[in-house]
Formats: sequence, C-alpha cells, structure tokens
Amino acid sequence: MSKFAQLGADIAKLWGKYGGAYLSGIQNTLILALVGTLLGCLIGFVCGVLNTIPHGPGTHPVKRFFLKVVRIIIRVYVEVFRGTPMVLQAVFLYYGLPYFTDNAVKFTSIWLAAIVVVSINTGAYMAESVRGGIISVDPGQTEGAKAIGMTHVQTMTSVILPQALRNIMPQIGNNFIINVKDTSVMFIIGFPEFFAAHRATVGASYLYFPSATVEMVGYLTMTLLASFLLRWLERRLDGSSSYELVQEDQLVMTAGTYNHPDRGTPFDERSKEYEQDGKDGN
Repeated sequence: MSKFAQLGADIAKLWGKYGGAYLSGIQNTLILALVGTLLGCLIGFVCGVLNTIPHGPGTHPVKRFFLKVVRIIIRVYVEVFRGTPMVLQAVFLYYGLPYFTDNAVKFTSIWLAAIVVVSINTGAYMAESVRGGIISVDPGQTEGAKAIGMTHVQTMTSVILPQALRNIMPQIGNNFIINVKDTSVMFIIGFPEFFAAHRATVGASYLYFPSATVEMVGYLTMTLLASFLLRWLERRLDGSSSYELVQEDQLVMTAGTYNHPDRGTPFDERSKEYEQDGKDGN
C-alpha cells in the first residue's frame, strides 16, 4: 500500500506543478482529433462517392476514362495511407516536403501540418467505410429514385447518403476515438498535444511512471466520454422505438372494421330502428 500512496503523492505533485500543461495538451488533442475526423470524413465521402459512380459500356468514353483514372488515384491514396504509420506520414509531410523542395514548400504552422496528417489518414479509412455504406443500401432504392426521374447526384444526396451515413456512424465514432489516441505521435513534429506534455513533464521531473499514469487516465477518460456521446448520437439518429398509427382522415378505416351494408357479423350491434327499417324495406 505504501507504493500506491507514494504513486498518489507523486501524481498530486505533478498535477500541482504541471497540471496546466496536461490540460492544455488534452485540449489540443481533442481539437486536433475532432477537426481531423471531420475533415477526414469529408475526404472519405468524396472518395466514396467517386468510387461508386456507375459507368458501363453505354457511358461516354471520356467519362469512363476519367472515372477509371480517379479510381486508380483513390486506390493508391487509400493503400498508401492505410498501409503506413501516421508517425511516418507526419515525418514525410513535415520534414520531407522542405527536404525535396529545398525549403520552397514547407509547413509554417505545426497546427496546419498536424491537421493535414490526421485528416488524410482518417480520409483513407473513411473512403472504404463510405464505399461499403453506399453499397450496403438496397439497390432497389436507387432504381426507384431513377424511375421517378432523379439524377445520380439527387439520388446520392437525398436517398443513398443519408442512409449510408447512419450505417457508417459507428465507424466514424471509432475513427474519432482512434484519432484521440493516435494524435500522440504528433510530438514527432513538435505538436503540443497530451503525450507531448507527458514527455516534457518527465524531462523536467524524472517521474516517468506517475506521469504515464496521468496520461493513461486522461486518455481513458477522453475515449469513454467520446464513446458515451457517440452512442447517444446514434440513439438520436435511430429515433423513437414505439410508433402509433394516427388516422386523421375519417374516411380511412382500420382493416377489419368495414362491413357490407346488407351483411354483418354475429358480433354486430344493431339498433331496433335499423332492424325495423330493414324489415320495412323487404
């Protein structure tokens, strides 16, 4: 128990002295993960839509050639950025561009560099998720939209994408949680995120394990809160699970309640006036 007491004392000491740096790192991490995920989703939606544009023998040759070239570019982009670590992507973009261009092209803002790296990395994963979400929508809905004269753009924006968005919402949330953790590699380019605060604190205090404990608790808290909020959003998108049939039109009758005027059922309740009118009519 003495070790745990010592750990608590060291954590309290670190937080009292470097708590501001930890909180600033948490704030930067959340902002970077949120902005990177949103921009990555936008990139993924564009790539996913371009990947699912239909073309066949009847398509104009120029359009067909253009779509094939676009799909090849998207495929290369997806495979490269899904198949390499984010830390190396950050190194190549932040340090590689000035290296190959003799400093003619380089990032002047660490924030911009970090957002670009996280966005394009997330976009590579989201491109395949969006493509799968679009394919998962019943093809009959596309055919029905075309049957009423909707263009491909109208079909995608009004029919397919809203349903695909709901299908891939868990994946979007998963990417956000991954980005919260993976932004820790941005210290390689000097970005002041949460893990960078840990490294700076350790360098000043030499309390590596207590600082790592603060990091673990902080990352776990962020991811748990993100999971809770995303599940709440999914439930809101699902809507209510109980529905009631509302009949405002009096001419609309529930099935089984209509009877032929000259026929009835043994359970019909008829007034004596109705029966007398029936006898008189006969």
